[in-house]
Amino acid sequence: MELHLQRTYYATGTNGILSMDDHQFCYTIELPWKENRKCISCIPEGSYRLKKRYSPRFQEHLQVMGVPGRTLILLHPANDAMNQLQGCIAPVRILIGPGRGSFSQVAFTALKQRVYPALQRNETVWLIIRAA
Repeated sequence: MELHLQRTYYATGTNGILSMDDHQFCYTIELPWKENRKCISCIPEGSYRLKKRYSPRFQEHLQVMGVPGRTLILLHPANDAMNQLQGCIAPVRILIGPGRGSFSQVAFTALKQRVYPALQRNETVWLIIRAA
């Protein structure tokens, strides 16, 4: 399975369109690009494997594997990148500004319902990130 994320970069945040099977699935929000610096930048463009992860804070979520110079990059719900993310990616249903969206929990639940079954079948799931 492949998820494609096309990003648009702004000074105060990064917005994206997440697609599956050549169809738009949801939007994403992230921190602005700041040279991949920990906790203040989105991750570099590239191809990354996703895996299931659980934590008490985010419950079930997805981890982005193999990010150069970074660890624990997650896909999890958030509606404001600058206040709720530290390099992670948040799916949202509606974009309301650079790095800001709404209905993230709804978007994440729908994403999890599509990706988790593939992971449970031991399929490799890729997140491919490119500039728009």
